Amino acid sequence: MSADESTPVHADAAVAELASIRQSIDNIDAAVIHMLAERFKYTQRVGYLKAEAGMPAADPGREQVQVARLRQLAAESHLDPAFAEKFLNFIVAEVIHHHERIAGGER
Repeated sequence: MSADESTPVHADAAVAELASIRQSIDNIDAAVIHMLAERFKYTQRVGYLKAEAGMPAADPGREQVQVARLRQLAAESHLDPAFAEKFLNFIVAEVIHHHERIAGGER
């Protein structure tokens, strides 16, 4: 038992380890958000370039290559490739939406 006699010692250790793991998850979440923000800075630039050149917002060929590449990366990283594809599709849909707004004159 622990010092307060109400919680077994192994539960105290589990609580401490859980807190540590959750802190690591929180750090990774923060990194993911920062990386997405950086990614969207670049996709905004792409949107402006496409709009200025009269190019379409979507690029199905590029998207297909990206899906295949990220599915492979996911598999190599022991992440479900279907999940990675859904995640990428969500991001790409948002990027296309931004590009359409830029092409329509929104800033």
